[in-house]
Amino acid sequence: MSIEINWNEAIKPLLKKYKGEKHPLQFKSLYELMVMVVLSAQVSDKLINSLAPKLFKAFPNMQALSHATAEDLLPFVNKIRNFANKTSWLLEMAKQIKNDKNIPTNMEGLTALPGIGRKSANVIMREMKVDKEGIIIDLHTLRVANRLGISEDSNPISLEKKLMKMIPQKDWEVGMALSFLGRDVCRPTNPNHEVCVMRNVCEYYKQTV
Repeated sequence: MSIEINWNEAIKPLLKKYKGEKHPLQFKSLYELMVMVVLSAQVSDKLINSLAPKLFKAFPNMQALSHATAEDLLPFVNKIRNFANKTSWLLEMAKQIKNDKNIPTNMEGLTALPGIGRKSANVIMREMKVDKEGIIIDLHTLRVANRLGISEDSNPISLEKKLMKMIPQKDWEVGMALSFLGRDVCRPTNPNHEVCVMRNVCEYYKQTV
């Protein structure tokens, strides 16, 4: 781990590169975002985007979803990994919330709902442009942070806590920026070092040259 690196400064090119970048999930409302975030756990955003239009045509809002059954949802979600649990979470969530206007946009309210942990809550809060209460840590963020040498931790919650202490709150967008880098450049195999804005401070890159 490169403790001599000032990560507050080192991440600036990364934050600049992905400033304003929208999350890959193609949603049109807070309701749609919440449902898609729950469904997308351990599933590609591309798959969720392809299935979402038909789902939302059938269940356009939280009120409609609150009247649905697992059987009603099955044709729309049966291609999604862990669909049975995700369906259960969505139905329970809808019964609790009942109406779109009741959807929370803070960490406490979101994580109290079934199927939503800190990562999902952070994604929802980011896209709704409310004050950040944490840092998005997905599999891409975790992989890139490990490669850079920011952390050797494999636990998302531990990495989030570390970054929240290390990086000022105004730059907590770093989690999603690292995720974008992991999707675009720092792929699990054959990362494209030549176009990486973090190459100069990357431990993984130093081992390859």
